[in-house]
Order: sequence, then structure tokens, then C-alpha cells
Amino acid sequence: MQSHQHGVRSLLAVWHEEATGVRTPNASGYAGMPVEVSQAIDEVALSSEPSAEQLMQRSGFIQLVDLNGDGKTDYILDTSVTGSSFWCGDQSCTVMVFASSSQGYKRNDFLTNDATPAMFSCHQSVCRVSQSSTTQVVVAPQPTPVINTPPPSTKVSNQNAGNGLNGITLFNTGPKEAAARSLASHCSKVSLLTSSNGGFMTVSNMNDPELAMSEQFCLARTYAIGTGENMTSALQGVTAAQVDQQCDAFGPALAPYVGKLGTTDAAALTGEVQKFVLTSNMSIDQLANTAKICLFSGYRRDQMDVALGLALLMVGLGQKPYGELVGHHVAQGYGAAADPERAQGWYMMAIEALEGGAEAAFAPGQPERVALLRAAVNRAPGGLAQPQPAAALPTFKLGE
Repeated sequence: MQSHQHGVRSLLAVWHEEATGVRTPNASGYAGMPVEVSQAIDEVALSSEPSAEQLMQRSGFIQLVDLNGDGKTDYILDTSVTGSSFWCGDQSCTVMVFASSSQGYKRNDFLTNDATPAMFSCHQSVCRVSQSSTTQVVVAPQPTPVINTPPPSTKVSNQNAGNGLNGITLFNTGPKEAAARSLASHCSKVSLLTSSNGGFMTVSNMNDPELAMSEQFCLARTYAIGTGENMTSALQGVTAAQVDQQCDAFGPALAPYVGKLGTTDAAALTGEVQKFVLTSNMSIDQLANTAKICLFSGYRRDQMDVALGLALLMVGLGQKPYGELVGHHVAQGYGAAADPERAQGWYMMAIEALEGGAEAAFAPGQPERVALLRAAVNRAPGGLAQPQPAAALPTFKLGE
């Protein structure tokens, strides 16, 4: 077995190589690139859906430029093209800048959007951002929280001066409105915990079933995004904005069924969604393709009503492994009221389908994942408006 330089992450590296067929770069690096850059590409690939080879083929992932004027090529890796919440926060993504020096290449990490070479200047191997840029320097290759500056009308209170806070100024922002929960932000935190723990939990080392299920939720989300992204790229004559706009129609159309998740068991609600499918005037394949594309659209934009509705629709289309997604949403309260006990029916629908030979919708190369889901479920705590007519819902025709 080939050795790795990532410590406890080496097991993840070996799994990734076996699953994707992509080998760790040799001393010369990928395509002749420096080994430091090649190792960073592997690091990004380990915590995102695309393989290292697929990442290198994505436009904008690698930018080549001489940033320090020494006549040697420097490299910029922009993780925004990965679609991974591990590398991206709500407003920015990690950008790695590799500047050449006599000792090799030094990595500088930043958080920014739309990275361009003009943003960065380097003296030898130390890089900075232009004064006009809002880019932030980070000390680790992972997203960090974004601090929201108080609005201009915010009043400053000095009433705590001299007390136990040592005169730290507090901001009186007034009543705070409840913000919608962000699954992307949740998965970013879960990814950091997974990385610090040395990899995903397994049946043998599962000491926290709720974290294990969060890991699998975020993994399934990543696969759903990857599947839909690939299908979207085959669409002809449709922009990303048009896809998102049309997919938003599924939110209100499926809202009556999403609203019943807290009161109706999995089998009964699946039957109701199947009736919705029968009245849609679309073929099963046409509706399934559209649902997968819109599931990607919903997760990419953190639109939980769209994502959860489409997961329900996939179950109604006979794809019972998608019941896992519904279970995760219900158990953790994303797009529906949290109800861990009600979620178990959806989990078991998916698990029993997979154990019965159904094709896996997520991580098909990990057959042991079914046993992990069952173990985690066993250990975990345990009339709306009439549906809208479905005839006017959008569909997408994939290119031949």
C-alpha cells in the first residue's frame, strides 16, 4: 500500500484512491506541477465530490501566473469550483496561493470570492491581498465564520466599562429575528469534525450516532449535488438562473406533502406523493431527471423547501433509497419540524430497500454504509391546502 503524508487522513486517502482510481501524485506532481500543489489538489479532492483528475479539468480551479516576478510559475487553486461546503462558507471559499522560492513552493490561504491573479501580490514566497480587496487571510484550509458588521444605525453601549468584561464595547442590535437554518453551514461544521476525528465514523467506532447521521446526511447531500450538477451540464439552451427559477416551482407544489411529515407516517405519505406523480402528466423518467436536477439546485442554494420536496418526490417515484434524505431532514429539522421518532420510518424505508437489493442513490461504492445507517438509527433517540396541479411543473430534457 502506498504511504501518505496526511497522518490520520491516510485512510481517507487510500479509500479515495480505491474508489476513484486516482493515484497519489509521484514526486514530479500532477502534469509536472510542484508536489506541494499536487498534494493540495489531493487534499481538496478528499473532502469534496470531484476526484483530483476531475478537479484539474474544471475551469478556474487552477490559475497559473508569476506573482513574485522571479520568472517561475506560481499557482492559484480556487476551491469555489468544487461545490463543497467543506471549503466554502456562506459568502466565500478557500483560495490557495503557491508562490515559488528557492526552497520550493509555499502555500498561502485566503478566503474570497471570484479569485483572480490581480488580487494577490507576492514577495518571494509570502503573499498578500490588495488593500481594496475584501479577501481574508486564513491560517488553515477550512472555512471560518463570517462576522457581520453592525448596521449604521447600531448604537454603541459603554455601560459595561470597568466591569468584568474589562471595558469591552458591546453593540445593541435590538431584537434579533430568527434566521433560517443553513444546511450548508451545518455540513461545513460536520466536515471539520470529521476531519479532526480522522475520518467518518464506522459501525465499530461509532460513539455518537447523531454525529454519524449528520456525516451521512452531508455525504448524501454532496452526492445529490454531484449527480444533479452532471445532469445540469447536459442541458441545452437553459441557464443556471433559469434552472433555479423553474425548480423553485416545486417548493409550493410539494409544500402540502412536506407539511404532513409531522403528522403522517412514511408509508401513507408516500402513497399520497405517488398520487401526485400520477396526476403530473409526465413520464416517470422525465420527472425523475427533473427531480434530480432540482434537488441539486435546492441544495446548492440552501433552499430547504425545494430540496426536501424533491427528496419526497423521488420516494414517490419509487426511489425508496431517497427516503434517507427525508429522514435526515425530519430528524434534524431542515425544512421541517425536527421529529427524530417520525424520521425513523423514512430511514427504515431506505435501509430495507437497500438491504433488499435496491440501487444505492448515495455512495454506491460503500456497501458497509447500510449497516452504519441501521446501527445509528437503532441507537439514536427516538389537513393542509389541497396540492397544486402538477401539470404546469417544469421539466428538463437532457441532451442526447
